[in-house]
Amino acid sequence: MKTFNLWPLYLCICLGIFSLKTHAQELLTLEQAVEITLENNYDIRLAKNELRVDSLGVSPGLAGMLPRVFAQANTNNSIQNITQTRSDGNVIELDNARNNSFNYGVGLDWTIFDGLSMFARYDRLKELENLGKAELQSTLLNQVSAVMSTYYDLVQQQQQLTALDSTLVISRQRVELADNRFSIGKASKLEVLNAKVDLNTDKTHYVNQSELYVNTKIRLNEIMARDPKIEFKVVDDVLIADNLKLDDLEQLSMTQNPELQRQLINKRISELELKQIKGNRFPKISAITGYNFNNSESSLGFTTKNNAQGWNYGFAASIDIFNGSNQNRNEKIAKVQIENTTLAIAQQKQTIISQLNSAFQTYLTNLNLIDLETHNEEIAKENLDITLAKYKIGTIPTIEFRAAQLNYIRATLRLSHAKYEAKLSEITLKQLTGNLSFQ
Repeated sequence: MKTFNLWPLYLCICLGIFSLKTHAQELLTLEQAVEITLENNYDIRLAKNELRVDSLGVSPGLAGMLPRVFAQANTNNSIQNITQTRSDGNVIELDNARNNSFNYGVGLDWTIFDGLSMFARYDRLKELENLGKAELQSTLLNQVSAVMSTYYDLVQQQQQLTALDSTLVISRQRVELADNRFSIGKASKLEVLNAKVDLNTDKTHYVNQSELYVNTKIRLNEIMARDPKIEFKVVDDVLIADNLKLDDLEQLSMTQNPELQRQLINKRISELELKQIKGNRFPKISAITGYNFNNSESSLGFTTKNNAQGWNYGFAASIDIFNGSNQNRNEKIAKVQIENTTLAIAQQKQTIISQLNSAFQTYLTNLNLIDLETHNEEIAKENLDITLAKYKIGTIPTIEFRAAQLNYIRATLRLSHAKYEAKLSEITLKQLTGNLSFQ
């Protein structure tokens, strides 16, 4: 039975499609990716809506500082069989006696003093709005960090595809050379087969890397909340800031880190809650006024019809003398909550400093690895060029040439990975300081 090797056809189709798509794709810069994410990302949009809710909640009325104006109407009707015995001994009977009353009017109820609790509530509402801003900032940083990390992952994979494509060219040349040497009797069939096996291995690596590249593009489109089928290409290199200083990063993190800001706001909220609870120790004074209309009719009695209208007004005051010691208990609980928020702030600061020091050490290591792998790639490239030249004239065996080829591709991939890891470290450091930038 005759068999066919479909690998060349399959790879040609993949390369052809990839080439056509690459030419048709527009370049997506990091700035554009971040801009699209800030506009479309669902987590960011949800956080913005939550902040809108918090902002709408900052109201003197919600804090209880404004009066309540209301309208009311009441009606009461009855039909009764009445028997009345009066003081003079007369008895009066009336069936189906009707009694109707109708009251309506407007009123005002205003708490004019509650131990300043209303002002504490209003300040607490403003702090809740600030907490929403901090949460939005945290969401923005997380999503921008995600899009930047994914973008530079694509850059790395694009570089790896280029490197794998280069090694495919070299592997094809090797197969051609082996075929030519075999045809003139200077090489064995085994050398040709080994060259073809290595070429197929390189094709497999290229196809697998292409799949990973496409899936990562889908992931980036997902973060940007757009159609996953949209095609694009990214820049060809990674620019790394090599001038970051740990002291500067620590100072920035203490003033801009959103998680730390959230803890500071939580402490202020707890302090305002204690102030609000202490307000219950003072009397609550309210002013009441209104204008009412009263109409009543009765089938039996001294007054069969009554109409009245006019103002009513007054004041009300109340204070708890004893409420089961709940006031003292609530104040103690509020003080413990303040203590907990203070501890949480200290813990958050320690966590940030530890994360910064760890990430900065990784950042320095990756910068050193970039220098090392850059030098290794130069050496591997020079070694490959020399080995290829010797292989063409038949002075070295095929296994030595393959080793040089693999050394070069590994050095190239390691350099690309080192740049990506260094960029991730940079992104992590800037995210901890609450100040992500594109450079």
